[in-house]
Amino acid sequence: MTDKIKNNQILFLDIETVPAEPSFKELSAQMQKLWKKKSKYLIKPEDKNETPETIYPKAGIFAEFGKIICISVGFFYKNTFRTKSFFGNNENKILTDFKNLIEKSYNSPEKYLCAHNGKEFDYPYIARRMLINGIKLPEMLNLAGKKPWEVKHLDTLELWKFGDYKHYTSLELLTAVFNIPTPKDDIDGSMVYEIYYKENDIERIAEYCEKDVIATAQLFLRYKNRDILKPEDIISLT
Repeated sequence: MTDKIKNNQILFLDIETVPAEPSFKELSAQMQKLWKKKSKYLIKPEDKNETPETIYPKAGIFAEFGKIICISVGFFYKNTFRTKSFFGNNENKILTDFKNLIEKSYNSPEKYLCAHNGKEFDYPYIARRMLINGIKLPEMLNLAGKKPWEVKHLDTLELWKFGDYKHYTSLELLTAVFNIPTPKDDIDGSMVYEIYYKENDIERIAEYCEKDVIATAQLFLRYKNRDILKPEDIISLT
């Protein structure tokens, strides 16, 4: 299936998210109550020391309790792969800038989005946060009433599953298997909360996010039995 899609038809993407507030104590009373309900399903019975407060850094994976701090994208242009990141503390601006890019350059039936685990995480998370921020969904993310073949969402995890719905394979593992440079050579997703809220280093997070985008594009090339990109082929527009 991937051979029928040209590389320049695809916008590769990745997002980084954090809890909406720096700590559990800074949530409103209502959201504290709701997080306590949610966290009951996250704390294992054997984890006697875990509480809703201690696992709050994990809240960023839920669109209702988190926010997007970076959306990185990448696209093939001639013989290069170009990346760009929308990042910062203003989630509304990040989402609006991303929406403008989609509507300007990817608002047609022959265009696609591609992310690793995008169907389970990135695409719905972006759509939910857009609605929460009062932003009208771009057609590419508005799935209401669409038939499956009308949804132009690619997922390198889904492509690797080959119909095995029980199987999860991380991007890090797949890059190792396919001999692709790892995107986790500096930080990984578990460190984003600390780097954002305690180190205030959003640029480092954006750089990490772009590496995930590049790795996803590289993986897509390997699925097509194509050579991966060379460092000199990759251009950051950020």
